[in-house]
Amino acid sequence: MAVFNHVSFDEHEQVVFCHDKQSGLKAIIAVHNTNLGPAVGGCRMWNYQSDDEALTDVLRLSRGMTYKNALAGLTMGGGKAVIIADPKTTDREALFLAFGRFVNSLGGKYYSAEDVGVSTSDIMIASRETEFVAGLEGKSGDPSPLTALGTYLGIKAAVKHQRGIDSLQGIKISVQGVGHVGYYLCKHLHDAGAELIVTDIHQASLDRVATEFGATVVAPQDIYTQNVDVYAPCALGATLNDTTLPLLKATIVAGCANNQLAEVRHGEKLKQMGILYAPDYVINAGGIINVSFEKNYDAAAATAKVEQIYNTLLTIFERADSENRTTGSVADEMAKAIIDAAK
Repeated sequence: MAVFNHVSFDEHEQVVFCHDKQSGLKAIIAVHNTNLGPAVGGCRMWNYQSDDEALTDVLRLSRGMTYKNALAGLTMGGGKAVIIADPKTTDREALFLAFGRFVNSLGGKYYSAEDVGVSTSDIMIASRETEFVAGLEGKSGDPSPLTALGTYLGIKAAVKHQRGIDSLQGIKISVQGVGHVGYYLCKHLHDAGAELIVTDIHQASLDRVATEFGATVVAPQDIYTQNVDVYAPCALGATLNDTTLPLLKATIVAGCANNQLAEVRHGEKLKQMGILYAPDYVINAGGIINVSFEKNYDAAAATAKVEQIYNTLLTIFERADSENRTTGSVADEMAKAIIDAAK
């Protein structure tokens, strides 16, 4: 397993491999950059097929958090954690107590919160062993609603930039993944008059959005070929790749999944195809913005800061057009300037 020579290493400050025999915990904590403050990023639980797959995921997610926090205007660095386990496991107490001890051993360099496969209840368990957690019940709580709000506003910004209209009435949007964040996103889109086509690997989630929002359900492999205006990836990453890009009919890609591009070059391919891409770590920053208000939580202030995602994306879109560059490269450059200035 390569670490320092890993393609996604990107000058990480610290990578910690965590193992607790009694609970069975196997986890990796990655701290990418702390120029702006302590590294903050969620913990993901997933049944990775290999340690290499888990390492790649945590390194990419950690780097994304650094850029996400910078462009969101937060005094936080970037980090992430992954737990290698079946997210459906019910034996969670010992696992998250052990995870909390490992987080605590870093002395505040990394703060953890929930992510895919992890709930606020899990983080509450970890909080019994460490103060270095966020998104706690009774404080900022579940970040999913504000992640969804930011994504919804990002979709509106993309439609505004591309079509010059402020409304989503009649806009056709395919949503890949309608679990926690995806559900709230579908509600916003439905209330705005959008037509929804959805897919998910969980039938109960599909049934819910089909019933409540009149969404059309398609098989997972069919989501890419839908004749829609916007494709919103809201599940796991790397869904924009050599196989899927030729299938897309959408002219906008804007969703809340992390690491949507399998490789950086796929951002250039989207540009060549005339597809407007909302950089994932910009559009999905609502959750971490909400978490940033943890100590003295103010829902109105958190919401107002999430709403700034709309204008941030418009700036990125306009600059990418004027400089004939990809939106991803523009966003990266903007984030790096903020991070370097804080060094």
